[in-house]
Amino acid sequence: MSVTANPRTIENPTRPVSPGQRKQSLREKYGDRAFSIGAAAVLLLSILAVVYPLYFIVIASVSDPNAVYEGKVWLFPSGITTEGYERIFADSRIWNGLGNTLIYTVLGTVISVSTILCGAYALSRKDMPGRKILMLLFVITMFFDGGLITKYLVVRDLGMLNTVWAVVLPGAVGVWNLIIARSFFEHTIPNELREAAQMDGATDFKFFFKMVLPLSKPLIMLMIMIHVVAHWNSFFDALIFLNDDSKYPLQLVLRNILIQSDVSSTGTTGGDIASYAAAQRIAELTKYAMIVVSSLPLMIALPFMQKHFTKGAMIGAVK
Repeated sequence: MSVTANPRTIENPTRPVSPGQRKQSLREKYGDRAFSIGAAAVLLLSILAVVYPLYFIVIASVSDPNAVYEGKVWLFPSGITTEGYERIFADSRIWNGLGNTLIYTVLGTVISVSTILCGAYALSRKDMPGRKILMLLFVITMFFDGGLITKYLVVRDLGMLNTVWAVVLPGAVGVWNLIIARSFFEHTIPNELREAAQMDGATDFKFFFKMVLPLSKPLIMLMIMIHVVAHWNSFFDALIFLNDDSKYPLQLVLRNILIQSDVSSTGTTGGDIASYAAAQRIAELTKYAMIVVSSLPLMIALPFMQKHFTKGAMIGAVK
């Protein structure tokens, strides 16, 4: 008994392909590849736009300023010299400013992160009376500011002028960071977990320190990194509220050294060309070296915190 195959079930390998199908297959074959190549090119250009200026500053800080002016320094250093770094680190003000910056950064970060975490958790609790009014008062400060004179008068009347508290306390609580932390607690810490802890006899303080904080490591790392960078680069509050040079942070010390270098180079008489050229050379070396000195600690610390920092930033953005 012979079995006759149904011609409808047999594909004809010689059946011609329509122009529309051929066009679609070509688009699927080369479209994804072209998109991947374009995305990689854009990403590479973005990385170069960020990394190359930093690299140029590093190689320019150890190169001859004349070679930098002539455009000979763009990929490798030329006329290597460490005179800029030697002059910076020979100045005792640098070490004193570095110590002050470390104190301001550590103390300010501890105060800011502690107050933000405690305040954000309290505002995230729906059973807290008046939390909407308090949150409204915080948000108002994002749009209305009393100004620099009012801020100075408040710091003066509180007796904080020329003290470390004038640097770390006025901007201790960032409202935007407070909102991010509150949203994180609202969407990450369920009420059922708190109710279970209360049934086991845990108080609010014990629940916060024993359960909430261990579950909030990405948020804590995010807050720490934000405030470390902010306090390390801060100099304006110190410029306004500090009168003693021995209490200046590193950024303000470097600013003053740079201004003095520029003044000394421009104050040279026109007839003394050699002195003017030497002063300009020192000013350029000092400028690049100061950028490296002020940025290097953060560049070293950031890779170790990148994992938690990225995760915390994504959580804050989504929530």
